[in-house]
Amino acid sequence: RNLLDMDTFSKSDPICVLYTQGMGNKEWREFGRTEVIDNTLNPDFVRKFMLDYFFEERQNLRFDLYDVDSKSANLQKHDFLGQAYCTLGEVVGSLGSRLEKPLGGIQGKKCGTIIVKAEELNNCRESVMMQFCGTKLDKKDFFGKSDPFLVFYRSNEDGTFTICHKTEVVKNTLNPVWQAFKIPVRALCNGDYDRTIKVEVYDWDRDGSHDFIGEFSTSYRELSIGQSQFNVYEVRNNSKIAQKNKVVNSGTVTLLSFLVDVEVTFLDYIKGGTQINFTVAIDFTASNGNPAQPTSLHYMSPYQLNAYAMALKAVGEIIQDYDSDKMFPALGFGAKLPPDGRVSHEFALNGNPQNPYCAGIEGVMEAYYQSLKSVQLYGPTNFSPVINHVARYAASVKDGSQYFVLLIITDGVISDMAQTKESIVNASCLPMSIIIVGVGPAEFDAMVELDGDEVRISSRGRFAERDIVQFVPFRDYIDRSGNHILSMARLAKDVLAEIPDQFLSYMRTRGIKPSPAPPPYTPPGQPVQTQI
Repeated sequence: RNLLDMDTFSKSDPICVLYTQGMGNKEWREFGRTEVIDNTLNPDFVRKFMLDYFFEERQNLRFDLYDVDSKSANLQKHDFLGQAYCTLGEVVGSLGSRLEKPLGGIQGKKCGTIIVKAEELNNCRESVMMQFCGTKLDKKDFFGKSDPFLVFYRSNEDGTFTICHKTEVVKNTLNPVWQAFKIPVRALCNGDYDRTIKVEVYDWDRDGSHDFIGEFSTSYRELSIGQSQFNVYEVRNNSKIAQKNKVVNSGTVTLLSFLVDVEVTFLDYIKGGTQINFTVAIDFTASNGNPAQPTSLHYMSPYQLNAYAMALKAVGEIIQDYDSDKMFPALGFGAKLPPDGRVSHEFALNGNPQNPYCAGIEGVMEAYYQSLKSVQLYGPTNFSPVINHVARYAASVKDGSQYFVLLIITDGVISDMAQTKESIVNASCLPMSIIIVGVGPAEFDAMVELDGDEVRISSRGRFAERDIVQFVPFRDYIDRSGNHILSMARLAKDVLAEIPDQFLSYMRTRGIKPSPAPPPYTPPGQPVQTQI
């Protein structure tokens, strides 16, 4: 909108070029270009860019606009109109997945704005629930009737078939009604509605030599009509027809019901306005070492971030894209506080217990550095107070509009294991996840137990409803060549990768559906266009 006008006699002819960045080397690479739209300062580009989206990565994007003056593919031959930077997370995390940014890059000039919209390609997220029955199937057993079951195959590009579902066996009947079953549309037909689906009917035999009764074929499109005369299939057995020389069928199979169910994704909730609230808790116990000494894990070097700051920045910079107010509570535990030296396991890093919020990740970093100067490192290492702190907030909004992520950064051995397990089991039924990053050289055996990937965590005989803890030791991510950007990206990738599934498991078990996304933006005074 409102691009600069570079052409003397007419308006600019804009094109937009998208660049993406490598994970470690930060080098910008051209991803693609839109079409050129002639003679306008308010272009609506049609060409879309398809990118793989990863919640757990910071995916930087750069949009450059040019006024195209010739047929040349070399961008230097055209007039630069400005540029904008953002992350893919910022776009999908914005209201309705629509982000508006000012264009900059030309000294002293207003370059207009860019509007970037994202939509998730629902890479065939549907499942279908189907039920079939059979009538007058062939009798194959000498004594009883048949024990029929169905086998479903999807066809592949090369004409072969892959088995994708088997029904249960219904004993001793020629008129079976099989149980309804659910299958992803991808598995049934690879998302191609017109691809052949082959169904074989067998009579079950105890020794595994099941007798072939016959087969029929259909497609997703045919089945989707639902129960009707089109979905009654004659079961054919070619060898039987060859023997008798007249067309006979081996019974019929009828579709009783067909229901489509769309799997919702993490982004459906984000698009509908669910906010992710990020809280950080930092370990101020004495085992970290005196912050004034370079050997301390809390040492503030003028030249590089310490491990606490790196872990905080790595995780925080990604999560902040999903939090609209960018105000983050920052807590500390295990220190003696001024003025009276009382030990606290839940204090505000900014010194304000009524309002522990810091503005942006930079604000959290600043509060962390300030508190290092004022508090005295002490002990013991208690996690349960900060977990309960976040759980109190999470317990007050269980409607799916908010989800809480607590990042605990610690140097090691935990003192209140029993209470912490109790807190985690209680929190497992709340909209929250806990990330624990272990820094320094300690043994982190207890943390692995809290992670609950091997054995679900329990307290006094109660098991956690879902796995909400992800633990990683920071030392596994230190890049040998000293590339901190890369080690931070790797750390964030691993600790955040489980969050979308933990988020979905909460929403699904509570039956919470995503809110509808707000209506797409229509500039004032323009008719609403519908896409056909």
